[in-house]
Formats: sequence, C-alpha cells, structure tokens
Amino acid sequence: MTDWIWIHYTRARPHWYELSDADRAAKRAAWADVARETEAAGGISHGRYSVRGQSDFAIVETWGFPSADAAFDHWSRLTRAGYAEWFVSTNTIGLRCKDPA
Repeated sequence: MTDWIWIHYTRARPHWYELSDADRAAKRAAWADVARETEAAGGISHGRYSVRGQSDFAIVETWGFPSADAAFDHWSRLTRAGYAEWFVSTNTIGLRCKDPA
C-alpha cells in the first residue's frame, strides 16, 4: 500500500538542449537506475504526463510511496545523480485521506 503520493512537476533547463544526444541518454539512464532502485524499495510510478494548458512546467510525474521518507530518499538520489542541474522542478507530497470530507 502506498499511502503517500509524490507529484513532481518539471521542465528542462535551457542548457539541457545543448548536450549531445549521447550525454542526454547517459543522464536519462542514470535517472532510470534511480527509478528502478525506488521501485525495488516499494515505490510505484504512476507515469509521466505532458502538461496541457498554461503552466510553468512541461511534465508532471506521480509516484506512490510507502512513507514520506521513501519519497524524500527518491528525490535525494535523483538530486545526487545530477537531475536538478538539468531540470527545474517543484515537488508536492500528500498523505492519503482516510475520510474524505
């Protein structure tokens, strides 16, 4: 059960597009490794979606986590792998409502 949701909005920084295709592929591979580690630890990816309409971001991605610490660990490992250098992001975390009002 994943009671915690992590909502990640992001867009590439301009210098991302100056990298070669091989460099971008290498960075994506490193971040995919982080995602696989997260899934092995109980995180569940709900996928990545293109943002429609007006927004400061191009992509929204959601994950389910067994705890807030697990979500924080995922983000920390992405950051250590250089993700924040290449993408602008904002993150929101929420706990499942037991009794929706």
